[in-house]
Amino acid sequence: MPVGQRMGILPPSTLDPQPSDIHAIMSYQVTLIPGDGTGPELAAATRKCLDATGVKIDWDVQECGIEVIEAQGKIPESVFTSIRKNKIALKAPITTPIGKGFRSVNVALRQELGLYACVRPCKTYKGVRSYYDRTNVDLVIVRENTEDLYAGVEFQAGDPKTAELIAFINSASTGKKIKSGANTTGVSIKPISVEGTRNICNYAFDYAVKHQRKSVTSICKANIMKFTDGLWYDVTRAVATAYGSKFEDAKLAEGVKPDSQLAGKVANGSGVQYIERLVDNMCMQLVQKPENYDVLVMANLYGDILSDLCAGLVGGLGVAPGANIGPDSAIFEATHGSAPKYKGQNKVNPTALILSGKLLLEHVGETAAAAKLERAVASIIEEGQHVTYDMKLDRNDPTAVGTREMADAICKRMTELG
Repeated sequence: MPVGQRMGILPPSTLDPQPSDIHAIMSYQVTLIPGDGTGPELAAATRKCLDATGVKIDWDVQECGIEVIEAQGKIPESVFTSIRKNKIALKAPITTPIGKGFRSVNVALRQELGLYACVRPCKTYKGVRSYYDRTNVDLVIVRENTEDLYAGVEFQAGDPKTAELIAFINSASTGKKIKSGANTTGVSIKPISVEGTRNICNYAFDYAVKHQRKSVTSICKANIMKFTDGLWYDVTRAVATAYGSKFEDAKLAEGVKPDSQLAGKVANGSGVQYIERLVDNMCMQLVQKPENYDVLVMANLYGDILSDLCAGLVGGLGVAPGANIGPDSAIFEATHGSAPKYKGQNKVNPTALILSGKLLLEHVGETAAAAKLERAVASIIEEGQHVTYDMKLDRNDPTAVGTREMADAICKRMTELG
């Protein structure tokens, strides 16, 4: 569903398969996008692990690497057709040139398919090297995917239309003005809507209730951006009230009415605490005491930054899975990039994409298979033998294995676990 068609509330419950659907499905049709750089190696490793769980998956392979996109000048329409048909996709990393060429493939897919919720769990696994390996970090980033500065509404410095826009903004603004040169200033627009904020906060609370999480922390910079981030807090407070959540700061709940589109229609969230943090303070809090937080909900740019920060807490992007979920479809992908310099070397860590596959299994209701896969991954990591070079104490350790070999070890461990 294109973003422009998203109106009102997107109920998270529609994303979950019903029990009758689960039993009726003999196999799942899943779009597989191998990507580029190290992507094809990671995709092959993850595919092998998912197949080894015993869940029957028919893979619909769609090429969408940088070479394909540059040749066609766009994402192939067949990719969108496949995802819309299958409703589930596993995507390996795709390279995006910095500062030139086409815009991020990830952003384009999210916006075109209406994948409004980016979900990135960041969890401590024993054996992963981290400054926080003695801290039980178990965070879930819930990031709004389609609005904010990543909406892509930009105006280039030197373009006459940009100068016209600056002149209009300065004439319309009753407060601050753009004081830099009209011909030397670029402009990005930051749209934050009531419906977009409601949808993502509703998703965060629904996730927290279903997964028995202790709190939802709403993050923005409302003390500076009062009409965008200020709106964000107004809406997230109303959503929290609709869920019956207890506010950490009771004063913030004063005069807040439950969101009219959610009141009486959502689960009881009285066991989930509602917390607010400004984004700069949140960064400090996560460095000092990440164990105090649980589900974190935020707009697009803040989510992009904090998801990498939280990945760093648990050992880096190599162990950070991700999901992008909309009302009609979902794409599962690793948080990290394509690392083209390692292409074809059978060297990179497949854990993040394999754990993204674990999220895919949970999404379709195969929770037992997902749990078995995660146990196998955690066991291999803790054991520390059949892991890639980045997971060794010494990155030059000659006993480090390759991408394929680590996947093989995970598959073997699943068999041993039964």
